[in-house]
Amino acid sequence: MLAKADQELIKKGFNSKAGAILESAANQFTETKTYDIFLSHSYSDEKLVLGIKRAMEELGDSIYIDWINDRQMSRDQVSKETANTLRKRMRQCGSLLYAVSANSINSKWMPWELGYFDGIKNKVAILPITDTAQATDTYQGQEYLGLYSYITRGTVQGSNEMALWVHDSQNVYVHFTQWLQGSMPRAR
Repeated sequence: MLAKADQELIKKGFNSKAGAILESAANQFTETKTYDIFLSHSYSDEKLVLGIKRAMEELGDSIYIDWINDRQMSRDQVSKETANTLRKRMRQCGSLLYAVSANSINSKWMPWELGYFDGIKNKVAILPITDTAQATDTYQGQEYLGLYSYITRGTVQGSNEMALWVHDSQNVYVHFTQWLQGSMPRAR
């Protein structure tokens, strides 16, 4: 789960850099670019999502966010065109992080994205992004989320370097980059 300090950083990142983040992403987007992360999220969390994008890019990870990278696409309508674009983008990503919040339960697309990505790549982890979203195996109304590992942010042992960690439980985890390369969480 993101710590309170991380949430504040994310909010500050949105308020001070939103325009710059959107412009930069639009300028860097190409149809064939690959990404480390496909962020499945509720658009209602747009402020948090922009901060997450910035924070993950600062850690060296590339992240695809549909309404930032594919601005022409409409997520409001469930259509074959939107689904095909999302399928294509998911195939261009190494993992899917499912951003759980109070808003995510109302998303039309998130469960579909999760199922599709899990089926094609089996590289899915839960990213709790609000105080109400817990990194546990109990998700009221979305119990299937407990099947997946979850993401935390913390320091690399013996340094001040921040990194993403993929956890199966508090003491079973792996560095995000190693997970992308096929390593599984292990007991520490």
